[in-house]
Amino acid sequence: MGRVAIVTGASAGIGAATSRLLHELGFDVYAVARRLDRMAALAALGIHTVKADVTSEADLVALVDRVVAESGRIDVLVNNAGYGSFGALEDVSMDEARRQFEVNVFGAARLCQLVLPHMRAQGRGRIINVSSVGARMYQPLGAWYHSTKYALEGLSDCLRVELKPLGIDVVLIRPGGIDTEFPRVAGERLLVVSGNGAYAGYARRYAATLTSEARGISSPSVVARVIGRAATVRRPRARYAVGRGARAALLARWLLPDRAYDRVLVGLFTAIARAGARGAERA
Repeated sequence: MGRVAIVTGASAGIGAATSRLLHELGFDVYAVARRLDRMAALAALGIHTVKADVTSEADLVALVDRVVAESGRIDVLVNNAGYGSFGALEDVSMDEARRQFEVNVFGAARLCQLVLPHMRAQGRGRIINVSSVGARMYQPLGAWYHSTKYALEGLSDCLRVELKPLGIDVVLIRPGGIDTEFPRVAGERLLVVSGNGAYAGYARRYAATLTSEARGISSPSVVARVIGRAATVRRPRARYAVGRGARAALLARWLLPDRAYDRVLVGLFTAIARAGARGAERA
């Protein structure tokens, strides 16, 4: 029987690129997102497109039930759905903080729970969680986002050891700078939440950083190729760093003590803010 994959967050960016690539590799792909209309191009390729919200229990149960009913198996789960909620901890509402965890962590965990009985029955399977270099580094005004990525990595590490005896692999993907909607949406949200008030200076610097990151970054297809490799190789690595700046960021975090790393971040944001101000004056 052909291999079957579920990919969440498939309406754009990494999820869409991964769905296409796995389809090309011969997988029967179920692409999942809240916005069904934005997956029309995937449907045209013969990919199953499913409207579902990863925070909805009913949607996730219906998704897994459908895949098993139609395909009889689940070989790969790619937990890619996620977003970045930025702003000073003091400014972000607890409702928004909970939603950040619901989407980035609990949605992925619940899907794992739902697919695992089927993978165990098969005696094999692979769970691929899309994390971020943000799981090892940190930035001001990103407390909730970085917390979710730290949590996803901890969950994945425990799950990897827990499932290995059952023939199920768990893989983490750590993208760096990738050309998706993330920088724009995160920057806009940041300015709405903390663009005024006590943290306005930091917020504008960080928004400028996100805008800067949106230029010259890697294509989502770069991440999709790594996910495709992780889904198909006999013995996948526990982690893959991919995309512009990913390995450099992880190396810097490993080498630098916390205080030195803090100074680098402050200096970086200050330099970017000044560059942005000069560009605005010339314009």
